[in-house]
Amino acid sequence: MQRLTEQILAHAKGLPEGTPVAAKSLLHLGNRAAVDQALSRLAERTQLIRAGRGVYLLPVTSRFGTRAPSVEQAVEALASQRGETIVPSGAAAANTLGLTTQVPVRSVYLTSGRTRKMSLGKQVVELRHAPRWQLAMAHRPAGEAVRALAWLGPEKAGAALQTLKRKLPPGAFSELVAVAPQLPTWLARSLGKAAHG
Repeated sequence: MQRLTEQILAHAKGLPEGTPVAAKSLLHLGNRAAVDQALSRLAERTQLIRAGRGVYLLPVTSRFGTRAPSVEQAVEALASQRGETIVPSGAAAANTLGLTTQVPVRSVYLTSGRTRKMSLGKQVVELRHAPRWQLAMAHRPAGEAVRALAWLGPEKAGAALQTLKRKLPPGAFSELVAVAPQLPTWLARSLGKAAHG
């Protein structure tokens, strides 16, 4: 059994930093019960970090000790592994775009998958299921603007859109206007006013 834990550790070390190790991807090494037990054992010994149900990460070792991989890397790797769209929350997008000075305290991401929490060392990352329209144009400035506007809400959308019209590159604002039919009525209406007003 010792050999299985060594094989799993060797497999994890061969992956890029922050790539989650899931029991399903290790079934070529042994049966599910043995793999689960080995993963659990590695987590107890702190050789792996248990990030969530069935998801483990290899800690990053440096001359200063060990730490959990960066949140961005872990989330990106999880998205590609699970085939999900995962993007920063509307609060983070609004902050990035300069629409608010509030800095989100918690790490919250929106996902096309189910709502869940992921632990990265002492930090807890919340993955919240979001409607498809909030995940549109996932990693583009226009998509970031959609999430920021959704977070700001109908009352603040008009003023925020005027700011975005000045800040976003012309192509990104046009992209935002083009996606209006997919958005909720209040947001599509605000976008129409900002584009033609």
